Amino acid sequence: MVQTENTAIVLRHANYRDNDRMVTLLSPSRGRIDAVIRNCRKPRSHNLNAGELFALGDYMLVESGGRVTVTSVHLIETFYPLRNDYDRLACGIYLLNLAEAVIEPEQEQQELFMLLLHTLSRLAFSEQAWKPLLAGFLLHFDACQGFKPRLNHCVFCGKRLEENEPAFFDADEGGVLCETCRRGKGQIALAASQLRWMRNALQSGASGWVDSQTAEAPFALLRHYTEQRLGRRIRSATQLPRE
Repeated sequence: MVQTENTAIVLRHANYRDNDRMVTLLSPSRGRIDAVIRNCRKPRSHNLNAGELFALGDYMLVESGGRVTVTSVHLIETFYPLRNDYDRLACGIYLLNLAEAVIEPEQEQQELFMLLLHTLSRLAFSEQAWKPLLAGFLLHFDACQGFKPRLNHCVFCGKRLEENEPAFFDADEGGVLCETCRRGKGQIALAASQLRWMRNALQSGASGWVDSQTAEAPFALLRHYTEQRLGRRIRSATQLPRE
């Protein structure tokens, strides 16, 4: 029997037996952890909120016989305001599902963990528009998962694209291309402001998309690119607000 403490956030849950709950946790040091929280659905349970989506806390885990059980939780944050706004709740669930799509057990995910917490905090506790928040998340999600889009040079000829030069995005090739190399369908025209926004978001980190103009954030393009690279659609995307 091994007992460890892990800071983690709940990405998914499912009721189990009469009062228990199975949870999928994202830990920055261990990646995916699937565990059971005993009796957390009892009305007076100390762990009542620890098995809810978005719950962030220090989870004390006991591992025995290939199973992981949560014995206690020091709850840090619940991001409760998300539950009062359907659109922002849908955005938050989409972020959780994206994270779950890539994590594996015993795989360090410090960068993804911090990115998720930063974006959930903005969703829950600020009035910033959802679209640039999610677009910025997708850009940095792609980068930390190893498929950052190429935004400075044409993916075909290698030419550097200047700020106001016509540009197109090719999801199959993973980046932008110049007007000369544009070859047909599936290549999306980018406004100069959209390309500038993406470059700035990647260069400046979190501050690059904070308080940015909604119209400049190419969320639909980045969602398509990310889900194509993952090789799967994130079903909760159908519940996102309309652009």
